[in-house]
Amino acid sequence: MNRKFLMLYRLYHGGAALQYWFSRRIRPAGIGILLVLSFASFISIGQPKDSIFQVFGFSLGLTLLSLIWVQFRGARLMGSHELPRHATVGEVLRYSVKIENCGKRQLKYAWIEDTPPDPRPSPAEFALLKEPGEDRRNPFDRYLAYYRWRWLISRRRGFSGGNSEAVIGLDLGQTKRISMKLTPLHRGVMAVNNLRVLLPDPLGFFQKYKPIVCPPARLVVLPKRYRLPQVIMPGTAAFRIGGEETSNAIGNAGEFVGLREYRPGDPLRQIHWKSWAHTGRPMVKELEDTFYPRYALVLDTFASASDEGAFEEMISVAASFVVGLDHSESLLDLMFIADKAHTVTAGRGMERAEKLLEVLAGVRMEMANRFDTLSDTIIQHREKLTSCLLILNGWDEQREVFVKDLLRTGILCVPLVVGSGKAPPVLMGHWLEQGNIARDLLRLPTRLSAAI
Repeated sequence: MNRKFLMLYRLYHGGAALQYWFSRRIRPAGIGILLVLSFASFISIGQPKDSIFQVFGFSLGLTLLSLIWVQFRGARLMGSHELPRHATVGEVLRYSVKIENCGKRQLKYAWIEDTPPDPRPSPAEFALLKEPGEDRRNPFDRYLAYYRWRWLISRRRGFSGGNSEAVIGLDLGQTKRISMKLTPLHRGVMAVNNLRVLLPDPLGFFQKYKPIVCPPARLVVLPKRYRLPQVIMPGTAAFRIGGEETSNAIGNAGEFVGLREYRPGDPLRQIHWKSWAHTGRPMVKELEDTFYPRYALVLDTFASASDEGAFEEMISVAASFVVGLDHSESLLDLMFIADKAHTVTAGRGMERAEKLLEVLAGVRMEMANRFDTLSDTIIQHREKLTSCLLILNGWDEQREVFVKDLLRTGILCVPLVVGSGKAPPVLMGHWLEQGNIARDLLRLPTRLSAAI
């Protein structure tokens, strides 16, 4: 980091800490009384009027009274979070916090607050990461990099809110569940480990901001999702007999074809009890195995000319299809590259769709474009796949070659391309414009057409 960025970083870092400290201890009414006190002090210079001194004396008296009173407020509390398993970006999450008064006095007129983790970036992030569109700002703004700092703060802030919904009071030794709400701002695993109690003075000018002893909690924030029309993937379901792979993947659902001896792992519901009683050996019913549609949802995690916002939109599109496709009669393979190739399957007889959403919550962008590895992974599964839904990060020559390589192997591919602006003139698939994703998804045809 050069000297300029280091100096700016220290300035903004210290300023953010100071602003955080004051904002947690001075309430809005306190800001108002301090403004009145400052204004009265300023205009009283050279204006010896009784009315001005009365305003000054009254505001000073209230300020000193509040400051002294708030020093006598205190609490010793223990708490624990009762969080749901998942939350969703942009949706209000309501949860409970169990609070116990372990102090020596009754607690009155207080609030509980969950504080997000420190959102201030590291020096390396401040020096290397640029705000989207920073090159279009004037030289003065680019030199001070203040908008970059604000963008990094908003990018790293975990959630907004986190306040109790009502004033609380606790008797000595009393335990109570407090209703809370917050709104997650970003997907991923979010730490909720900074629980505080707010103790204002009776006038509501100032407050104490004391920590509550509380074990750390974590919350998995799922990606934002969009509403989809009723879509039908290309390809048809096939029917075939037998095969351990099919049986293990989707379960037996066909007609009865015979009996065989029990093997470890066979489900108990398929045991034929009459034959067991007759032969003295456990026997199970053998059924035809039905082959259900199996779709691949391929996520392009490679960096492109688009910014990080486009990648987050891609994650939301993928999450929308994870939820929108019917998993009761099909399988869905989520495929992507994160250091190495990953394939996670959900659907009939396998993991639930929530598992894929949890995986998508942690996916990050890859700097190296490894389309060869991704295409090899898809081609290895081509015999099982009915069709393949590709979520692409923009459209360029590399991605066009990637799609054509898959088509040459006979895989039915439906590309959904997320990018900014209008669709490029030569495009294989459907264009989803960044900022209008919800609109473009609803415009998709009911029967998605494969690229040719």
